[in-house]
Amino acid sequence: MDGLELLKKNWKKQEATLPKVSYDEIYKMIWKRSSSIVKWIFIISIFEFVIGVLLNVGLADKEYWNSLEQLDLKEVTIWIYGINYLITLFFVFRFYMNYRRINATSSAKKLMRDIIRTRKTVKSYILYVLISLAIVTLAYVYIIIYHHIQDTQVTDNTPYVFDALDWLKFTGITVIAIGIFLAVIWFFYQLLYGILLRRLKKNYTQLENLDCD
Repeated sequence: MDGLELLKKNWKKQEATLPKVSYDEIYKMIWKRSSSIVKWIFIISIFEFVIGVLLNVGLADKEYWNSLEQLDLKEVTIWIYGINYLITLFFVFRFYMNYRRINATSSAKKLMRDIIRTRKTVKSYILYVLISLAIVTLAYVYIIIYHHIQDTQVTDNTPYVFDALDWLKFTGITVIAIGIFLAVIWFFYQLLYGILLRRLKKNYTQLENLDCD
């Protein structure tokens, strides 16, 4: 039993042999714990953004950009990087604002609303990452295949003729591969943010119980 549960137990029983614990003391403990969790969400989002930029910069050597240019993907990739950075910074700003709101929270009901808002923001961010990765990956696969077909010169195109079943198999394999990739990313984010979200949910439940007592 953690410290908060002990305080709640003592507060409910109000036993003469135990110290009296006020509603405000229990609320303050939940508030501090929630504020700390949201702060860590904000910090992790900053680290994630910085690491992403550093990885892109590290990969973006001359050979990398030349290979993208040969596939007609250089301009697309630059746009994707730019848009992704802007959207990610928007979410980082949202995380920061959530942290500021919780720091300024003055009541249990407001703290509960702030917890809900924070959880929704994190879930929206994870959903954006998964959807954008799926779209970008599918677009890259299509462009690479189209570019290969346009640039490949063959005298006998029989081996390159695909019927509906071949295309169905290829599409199925591609979708499965992307699905596995996204599942790995989702699992990573569950480790990165999921634990913090579950703790916030626990705090919310405790606030509900506290408010009903």
